[in-house]
Amino acid sequence: MSQTAVSIISKFYSFVELRTDERIKSYPLMQRPIGMNLILLTYVIFSKYIGPRLMANRKPFHLNTAMIVYNLSMVLLNAFIVYEFLMAGWATTYTWKCDLVDTSTTPQAYRMIRVCYMFYMSKYFELLDTVFFVLRKKQSQITFLHVFHHSFMPWTWWWGITLTPAGGMGCFHAMVNAVVHVIMYFYYLLSASGPRFQKYLWWKKYMTAIQLIQFVIVSAHISQYYFMEKCDYQIPMYIHLIWMYGTFFFLLFSNFWIQAYIKGKRLPSVEEMPKQNGSASKPIAVLANGKHMENGNGHHHTNGNFVMSKLVMGKVKEI
Repeated sequence: MSQTAVSIISKFYSFVELRTDERIKSYPLMQRPIGMNLILLTYVIFSKYIGPRLMANRKPFHLNTAMIVYNLSMVLLNAFIVYEFLMAGWATTYTWKCDLVDTSTTPQAYRMIRVCYMFYMSKYFELLDTVFFVLRKKQSQITFLHVFHHSFMPWTWWWGITLTPAGGMGCFHAMVNAVVHVIMYFYYLLSASGPRFQKYLWWKKYMTAIQLIQFVIVSAHISQYYFMEKCDYQIPMYIHLIWMYGTFFFLLFSNFWIQAYIKGKRLPSVEEMPKQNGSASKPIAVLANGKHMENGNGHHHTNGNFVMSKLVMGKVKEI
């Protein structure tokens, strides 16, 4: 590595350390980006290379019990995150308009910092989604976009809470996302719990609608920034990124909805579904948080990144 490159990296790290909010520095992984980058790099390498090679000559694991525990844990964690977001500002002091990052040292500010950090850490827990795919030899579901989404989210959030840990209007999308995750993981919990729970999954189609509503709410909220006479949000770049994210994914998910439910391009029939654990059930088309998921009972859950990979090519293919 040349001396110039070393100098640039050194200056960048100095800049990050100077800009890192003092209130978040004591939290694990928040001192510098090295730990975060190593974890995510390990995740990518394991997902695409090490994991598949380890499982190449092994039978897939049957992890229904582990998946039930995991899904239940994620439901409870995200429910708690939603509650803390509300109590830290969104149901107490925030206006839902131009809410600035709180730079004070009040208990309320620290509560918002803690819940933003908790949301950030939940993105690492979600990496287990991919681990389950690897151990169950569902490598075809680990697409480039799936891995990109799961690694990019915690990477971007590290920078977000490093510079603006006490939220403001820029953390609204996190609260909405946590609400969706409560619903999503509850759905997966029921789906992984066995045939006797399938009658409670009649609302499968509406998971896509819930995602669309999420993007509408997030985009509408953040769009206020462009129509306000004055809003001194500390890092406007985050506003622009959130708006682009919400709008882009709304368009992609809307196209999937049209193709799957209006034009009638359905998923494979029951007879075409691969059987697992001796049973096959009705296919389930679900869009949620960048995962194309399939549980141990033969249900397919089609989520954001899988669908996005198809839409980027200009069409939605049948799974």
